[in-house]
Amino acid sequence: MRYVSTRGQAPSLGFSDAVATGLAPDGGLFVPESLPQFTAADIRAWSKLDYPALCFEFLRHFATDIPEGTLQSIISRSYSKFTHPDIAPLVRLNDDLLVLELFHGPTLAFKDFALQLLGNLYEQQCRDRGQSINVLGATSGDTGSAAIHGLLGKPGTAIFILYPEGRTSPLQERQMACTGASNVHAIAIQGTFDDAQAIVKELLGDQAFRLRHRLSAVNSINLARILAQCVYYLHAWLRLPARVQAEAEFVVPTGNFGNVLAGWMLQKMGVPLRGFRVATNQNDILYRLFTTGDYRVTDVSPSLAPSMDIQVSSNFERFLYYQAGRDPARVREIMHAFKTSGHHRFENFDRDTFTASRCTDAEIAQIIRDVYRRFNYIVDPHTACGFKDIATDRPSVVLSTASPAKFPETIRSAIGIEATHPSLEALKSRPLVKTLLPADTAQVRVFVDRHAV
Repeated sequence: MRYVSTRGQAPSLGFSDAVATGLAPDGGLFVPESLPQFTAADIRAWSKLDYPALCFEFLRHFATDIPEGTLQSIISRSYSKFTHPDIAPLVRLNDDLLVLELFHGPTLAFKDFALQLLGNLYEQQCRDRGQSINVLGATSGDTGSAAIHGLLGKPGTAIFILYPEGRTSPLQERQMACTGASNVHAIAIQGTFDDAQAIVKELLGDQAFRLRHRLSAVNSINLARILAQCVYYLHAWLRLPARVQAEAEFVVPTGNFGNVLAGWMLQKMGVPLRGFRVATNQNDILYRLFTTGDYRVTDVSPSLAPSMDIQVSSNFERFLYYQAGRDPARVREIMHAFKTSGHHRFENFDRDTFTASRCTDAEIAQIIRDVYRRFNYIVDPHTACGFKDIATDRPSVVLSTASPAKFPETIRSAIGIEATHPSLEALKSRPLVKTLLPADTAQVRVFVDRHAV
């Protein structure tokens, strides 16, 4: 399997090199040269596999340059720290409403599914190639802590995570800045997530700088992130009753588009997922896109669901590549126009596959109360967005993206309950170690130069 850039002006790479490179040299994102097509027989054969075995059967079609025994070992290690025996359990609230819990990993968020794997892939590459690697990422909340815990203390690695100062939850920040690990650098940017993400892309786009420090991307611009996330859709779908399999809509809280893109790509590989609802908070660029076809950047408004406080969704370029018939020239044209104007008008979206919803802060608090009252079940503020406009004509599977314990103030305010978790309580007594920098690429560059391994 080879991987090509969405912009078509970079050489194709094998899986390991594409993972190590992260952002393509031409500024595009790597995608599989062709998507495998799974048959009904293939899918039936996977139905009894546990999560790690299913992950291996899926990823071996993509990681074709990694020996199968090595890949199995990487996957086994990656899911050994999840605390639920099902890894990604399905919880039934009623006959037509299920929750896919994706928060049983080390940092209590869905990002652990991909970033535990990516950390072990990086470690294997360092071992095989005898080289160090420096990992760069931007986060609006959960990505940073999950990425850090995927690489925590691993030899030959350093990780630099940029996040918007004052715009993550206090516990999200503590998960990044209280590890005590010498290879972890938490960088608080005086700006927004979009500022942090733009700095990361600019540094990764500087090929001399990237090669000098062997930089790789940990954001969902890294293709390994998306492929790993495909697996929990597959695992969940295989465990649904036949009627629900045929009719269910997967409801996906998303800001950077990677979470829902993974499910959509799995559908394109032949797994008959019915459709997806893109659930946004009040920063609703994706809601506006899928309801009107208008993709237009506006100001970011801080919200109760901070991981979704995003305007420029980096993974949208992969979706655009397929929507444009895999025409890289068309992708370059659209991305240039969008970068120049902050706006693009799309036509002919598949409205049968995608619907969308938008949730304000006031609605988030009310939904948390309603879900607790109706089902005796507590949802975090991001997952709460998925409960807005639940379909009445089909079953729904809501992806629960984080533990409510990561947002105790919001939960306490909504329902008067203290949501806690032992791993988070332990962070409260640890010193906060972070570097505060302006939203300036040059200053971040200097910091990486000083601390890269």
